[in-house]
Amino acid sequence: MKILVRAPNWIGDSILAIPAMEAVRARWPRAEIVGLSRPGVAEIYAGQPFVDRVIPLDAGGGLKDFRAMEGTAIKLRAERLDSALLLPNSFSSAWLAWRAGIPERIGYSRDGRGILLTRKIRVPRAGEIPKHESYYYMELLRRAGWCNEAPQITQVRLHVSADALQSAEDVLKKAGAPPNRPRVALAAGAAYGSAKCWLPERFAEVADRLIDDFRASVILFGTSSERGITSRIAQCMKQPSINLAGLTNVALLPALMARCRLFVGNDSGAMHVAAAIGIPVVAVFGPTDPEGTAPLTPHRILVREPVFCSPCFLRTCPIDHRCMKRIQAGAVYNAARNWLERA
Repeated sequence: MKILVRAPNWIGDSILAIPAMEAVRARWPRAEIVGLSRPGVAEIYAGQPFVDRVIPLDAGGGLKDFRAMEGTAIKLRAERLDSALLLPNSFSSAWLAWRAGIPERIGYSRDGRGILLTRKIRVPRAGEIPKHESYYYMELLRRAGWCNEAPQITQVRLHVSADALQSAEDVLKKAGAPPNRPRVALAAGAAYGSAKCWLPERFAEVADRLIDDFRASVILFGTSSERGITSRIAQCMKQPSINLAGLTNVALLPALMARCRLFVGNDSGAMHVAAAIGIPVVAVFGPTDPEGTAPLTPHRILVREPVFCSPCFLRTCPIDHRCMKRIQAGAVYNAARNWLERA
């Protein structure tokens, strides 16, 4: 049997889908399981035990780029797949599985795509399942008959190879982060939008205090597009930091996080990667809902200032960004200190 699993589009969502991916492997241990995802997610999933291999989507994977989608459909048709499990809600994911001629196409019946599915799964109503996003993916499998019941989900783990760990150590040492000082991974960006981003100057204040009090090496992580915000943090700091934003690839991110003692950052894909490799997480939440997207780890402290308009899930704040501006540096520092003092 050959199964295609269309992974979620965002790195954070793909981490929250790992319990469902593992359930597919448990249900079909002898099947060849092929992941299909955007390139960044493909790099995270590559080498994980729940997939045999991963096919990166050309372009963004949407219908707007018809030529790229048709090219992917041709590749998938050649794979002679038996089933497709569609974790995203998008019409395009169902269209691609249909266009690839996959006989069984399983997904939630929503966004007008029911006609393209051979097994239309009803979307859970409010209150039917726990709010956390990981249960949404798991419930799809349960309703499809691929697992008997959805287990309690409290933690996810990513496998990191010894070679990747050594490569990450080499990168960090070369950048100036010695192994005899606690390394703190700081990720101040968020792909979803600026509303999820805490103030750079307050990240800088927390970083300086961690360096002063714990002799920490503070390492700034981010994509090339987040280089501006990490540079702003470095400029606001009184102490030197290591800015790796845009200088490393997604594939090495889990290993780099595994070489750190603590993660501090926004609700982001990097936060979920840090949680999945097992280091403590201090996460700043503003416009999003921790009940839905909290990192899946018992080693976490979520810092949040409840305001009437949160969660709003907006990409940019239309008023005064109060959900983030009311979070003071001392609250985040105290949460970070809590973990470093335990080490």
